[in-house]
Amino acid sequence: MFGLPSGFPAAGKPPPASSGAAGEMPLGRMGALEVRLARSAAEVRAAQALRYRVFYGEMQATADPRTFFRRRDADAFDRYCDHLLVLDHDDVEIRRFRRARPRIVGTYRLLRQEVATRHGGFYTAGEFAIAPLIARHPGIEFLELGRSCVMKPYRSKRTVELLWQGIWAYVLNHGIDAMIGCASFEGTDPDALALPLSFLHHHASAGGDWLVEARPERAVSMNRLPIEAIDMRAALAAMPPLIKGYLRLGAMIGRGAVVDRPFGTTDVMIVLPVERISERYVRYYGADASRYAA
Repeated sequence: MFGLPSGFPAAGKPPPASSGAAGEMPLGRMGALEVRLARSAAEVRAAQALRYRVFYGEMQATADPRTFFRRRDADAFDRYCDHLLVLDHDDVEIRRFRRARPRIVGTYRLLRQEVATRHGGFYTAGEFAIAPLIARHPGIEFLELGRSCVMKPYRSKRTVELLWQGIWAYVLNHGIDAMIGCASFEGTDPDALALPLSFLHHHASAGGDWLVEARPERAVSMNRLPIEAIDMRAALAAMPPLIKGYLRLGAMIGRGAVVDRPFGTTDVMIVLPVERISERYVRYYGADASRYAA
């Protein structure tokens, strides 16, 4: 994992709860499932525990001793991010002092540009050279999406739709103009991922003012197969669901991938200006995020 930018405290300090009325309000509801921001340090720790189970228990991430001992995926950025949660009110956990709370079954980490600027930058900057992108768009408010995961029994259309309901409501609430973030393929051998990486390079690359490149010291080429050798159907079948979801929304992909060996992934850069979001999805969730409004 890349080093933390200067100005960040050591990981592990309890992150603050989201403040203000927006942090208290549910962003959406579907039956027993609710999407909202974390309201306490305890809820953030529960989200970190879910991330640990998915990234280290199911996937190929390698835990350092501190992470292994605490059983939580935590870093210094958590302290400054908002944490989007999906909670199941039909699955109640009994915590210390016999306090009950709904189980957290999905999470996304959200970092607004104005917050990142105050606290040392974006997580993504450790892998991709995003400073030129931001400099080319001085009037735009960026939102970084990351650390997305869902508990295995809840990996369904309902949970994913609620997460996107929450993100869309958050984007509208904060006047976000563009979303960025890393998305991952499992595995650290780019040659084994030649088909989907080449598909993204040839068919979904960001260009012009939206171009973002992997940091030179970490970049691996995504252009591994000629365009005429790409089987479109096979390439899409090999694509992680999250990346396919971003593409359907209208996202573009940065130039070059990054191998993240501690996490056992190969990462690509997502660039999604709000103005490029498919009108179909805007209509589906509502221009005011009203589809699953609580």
